[in-house]
Amino acid sequence: MSGTLNKVMLIGNLGDDVKMHYFEGGGCVGRFPIATSETYVSKQTNERITNTEWHNIVVRNKGAEICEKYLSKGDKVYIEGRLKTRKWTDDKGNDRYSTEIQCNDFTFLSTKNESENNAAISQGAQKPAENKKVAPEPVKDDNDDLPF
Repeated sequence: MSGTLNKVMLIGNLGDDVKMHYFEGGGCVGRFPIATSETYVSKQTNERITNTEWHNIVVRNKGAEICEKYLSKGDKVYIEGRLKTRKWTDDKGNDRYSTEIQCNDFTFLSTKNESENNAAISQGAQKPAENKKVAPEPVKDDNDDLPF
């Protein structure tokens, strides 16, 4: 194989709201962390262990504006992009490095309202039941000539 591939796919929960930075030319960048978790049972202690990994997501321009509008802390999101390592200098003149996921596609898997409702239901709170009853539609007997 002569080519290379730099592709990241993550499903995780936002650890903070989207932070926006706007540029003079009209462009913008949104940044937010997402957490992915791995859970397993320890063979020695039989206890459940969860390891959480944090990822810094960077999304640009229109995608950043959409993320800012619809995403908030706790929301579940699918992120697709590539790894990018940036080099920068801190206040003391030391070289520092940050690895980020440059997002080029995303899908919202839940909203904050859904996350809150799921948490409330799992803690025993129930949503008020709706009193609407919907009558089922009668089954029609269509004699078409389909063999299935």
